[in-house]
Amino acid sequence: MRVVIIGGVAGGMSAATRLRRLSEEIEIIVLEKGPYVSFANCGLPYYVSGEISERSELILQTPEQLKKRFNIDVYPETEAIKIDRINKTVLTNANGKENTFSYDKLILSPGAQPVIPTIEGLDEATNVYTLRNVPDVDKIVATVKNEQPKQAVVIGAGFIGLEMAENLSHLGIDVTIVEAAPQILPPLDEEMAAFVEKELKAKGITVYTGAGATAFKEAGQTIELSSGETISSDFTVLSIGVKPSSDLAVAADLNTGLRGGIIVDETYQTNDPDIYAVGDAIVVKQQITAEDALISLASPANRQGRQVADVITGVARKNQGSIGTAIVRVFDLAAASTGLSERQLRNSNLEYKAVHTTSKSHAGYFPGSQPIVMKLLFHPVTGKIYGAQAIGQDGVDKRIDIIATAIKAGMTVMDLPELEFTYAPPFGSAKDPVNMIGYAATNIVEGFSDNIQYYELKEALANGAFLLDVRNPGELKNNGSLSQAKNIPLDELREHLADLPADKEIIVSCQSGQRSYLAERILKNNGFNVKNLDGAFQIYSAIYPQEVIK
Repeated sequence: MRVVIIGGVAGGMSAATRLRRLSEEIEIIVLEKGPYVSFANCGLPYYVSGEISERSELILQTPEQLKKRFNIDVYPETEAIKIDRINKTVLTNANGKENTFSYDKLILSPGAQPVIPTIEGLDEATNVYTLRNVPDVDKIVATVKNEQPKQAVVIGAGFIGLEMAENLSHLGIDVTIVEAAPQILPPLDEEMAAFVEKELKAKGITVYTGAGATAFKEAGQTIELSSGETISSDFTVLSIGVKPSSDLAVAADLNTGLRGGIIVDETYQTNDPDIYAVGDAIVVKQQITAEDALISLASPANRQGRQVADVITGVARKNQGSIGTAIVRVFDLAAASTGLSERQLRNSNLEYKAVHTTSKSHAGYFPGSQPIVMKLLFHPVTGKIYGAQAIGQDGVDKRIDIIATAIKAGMTVMDLPELEFTYAPPFGSAKDPVNMIGYAATNIVEGFSDNIQYYELKEALANGAFLLDVRNPGELKNNGSLSQAKNIPLDELREHLADLPADKEIIVSCQSGQRSYLAERILKNNGFNVKNLDGAFQIYSAIYPQEVIK
C-alpha cells in the first residue's frame, strides 16, 4: 500500500512516522510545498528576539534523517496542485517541474494560512510581514537586522501577535498593537484579558483595541485606524488569524464546512473513502458542545496525525473532538485557557455560572509565591465544567492543564476539591488553587453562595441593591474604592449588623472575593439577602478603572 501525505508539519509528519512504526510494508510519501518539514512553528517568535539563538533548533527533522530512520520519502518544495480522485493521483509542482504521484490512501494535512484582509494600500505596503513558517521568520530576522526598525506595529492581538510584540520589544523596538476587537486575546474573557493588557502597557507597549487598520499609506509607513487615528510604522506584522488551507480539497470536490474547513468523520475520512484529512485544515467537534469548530493548535494536530495512521492500518480510533487548551507568555505573565469562554457559552445559549478566585502559586509563606487569578465556568446545577482561564507569573500552566484533564474526564466542579496534588512549600499549597476554585464553584452549585458578575453590578445598584466593602481602611486608601460602597471591615461586621438594610439585597465586595464570601455567610446566617461580587474589587477595577476613587 502506498500512502501519500500532503503537508509535512505536525499532523502530516505525525501520521507518517506512526504509519512506519505500525508497518514496514507501507510506502510512505510526504509532499511539502515549503523548504522544511517537521519544524517548530510555535518557536518562531522567540527566534526573532534571539531567545532561541540557533535557527537549527527550529528544524526538528530533515528529509535525510526521516529517510534514514523511518524510510519515509519526503519531497520538500513540492506543492500538490491537483488531486485526481478517479485515477487516485496527485499532481505536483516542484520549482516548475510537474510530477504525478499515485496513492492508495491520501492524507491531507495542509494546515492553515494567515488571514490577509482587504485593506486599502496593503498591496503597495513594502514593510508588512506574516509569520507562519521558517522562510517567514528568515525574512523578518533579516529585515530587523538590516533595516533596524525603530517603530513596529503588530496588527492582531491573538497568541502569535502578542508573542511577536514581546519579542520585538526585547530588541528595543517601540511596539504598537492594533486589535479591531474590543479586547486583546479573544480566547479569554474581557476581565481576564484586562490583566494582560495592563502588563503590555507596563512594559511600554501601546495598545489600541476596538480600532482596526483601515488603510496603509506611504508604502506602509503610515497606518490609518478605524478610530480616525494615524500611527507610524517602520515594520508591520499581520497577525489577524488563520484560515484552513483547503483550496486543494475544494478543487477536488471534497466537502468543506465552517470557514472552508475540510469536513471529516470520526475516523478523519472525507467524502472520498480513500482520502483523509487532519490538522488545522479540518472541522472538528468542540468536545463540550459537539458544535463544529476550528481549533488550530499543535497538540490536537499531532494527535490526529497519529490516530489517522491507526485508522488506515486497521486500528480502531475515533476523533473525540477537541476542547481548545492554550497558553501564551506575555513578558512576566502567563495567560492560559481551556474549554469554552463566557462569550462562547452565551453564543451557545448554555446555562452557566462563573466564579473567580485568587490564590498563590505555592505556599504563601515560602519565598517567591505569586498570585494566580483563575476563572471557572460551569453548569449551575450539575457542576459540569465548561472552561477555565488563568493569569499569573507562575504555575498557570499546571492549573489549566489540570482543569483541561478534568473536562476531558467528564469531572464536575464537585470533583475538583477531591483532587490530590504533590505538596511541599516550594511547589504548591495544601489547598491548591484548583481545589480552592472547586470549593468556590461547589458552594454555588450547592446553594451556599450566590454571586454577581462585574458587568451586573451597575444594574443591581440602580435597582436598589446595597454595596458593602469589607476590606480594611488601609486597602481602600492604597487601592481605591467604589463611590457607592459602604465600608465595614470584615472583622467588625458582626458588630455593625444593625447598620445594614434588612429590606435590600446586599452585594458584598473585598479585594478578590474570599473575604466577601466569609461576609456573605455571616450575613446570610443572620437573615440578610446577600450576593458576593465575584472577583470583587480586583476584577471590577480592572474593567472600570475610571470608576475607582482614590
